[in-house]
Amino acid sequence: MIGDTHQTEGRMPDRIEALCIDKGMRMTDQRRVVARILSMAKDHPDVEELYRRAHEVDPHISIATVYRTVRLFEEAGIIARHDFRDGRSRYEETSDHHHDHLIDMKTGRVLEFIDPEIEALQEAIARRLGYRLVDHRLELYGIPLDEKDG
Repeated sequence: MIGDTHQTEGRMPDRIEALCIDKGMRMTDQRRVVARILSMAKDHPDVEELYRRAHEVDPHISIATVYRTVRLFEEAGIIARHDFRDGRSRYEETSDHHHDHLIDMKTGRVLEFIDPEIEALQEAIARRLGYRLVDHRLELYGIPLDEKDG
């Protein structure tokens, strides 16, 4: 399965807020705004983009509040941080379903995909080297086939 909206399929706008409450986190109005924006994201926004979106909803929210909220959500395991070689940390909701990423080097667009052959190969490599795979992260970087390298 390939697509850049995988993370939001079947998700409710208040899913992250519900996860925060389940973990006993106090939810302020501004944390609720950030949680809702992250739940609705179809991309992998950085903090500056989250701030821009949050500020549209609540003009009183500060970028410092967004940074603190993102750090809190990440430490609680509610969101995952990615560094896709563009100099900024980008975020997505932690998923129950593993997926990998293909990053378009020209546009920064992130495509999520699941490939059973890759998953099986990674397991086999770990076993061959004497390990049981407990986690991994695969990021592919490319340019569209119809574009030249420079």
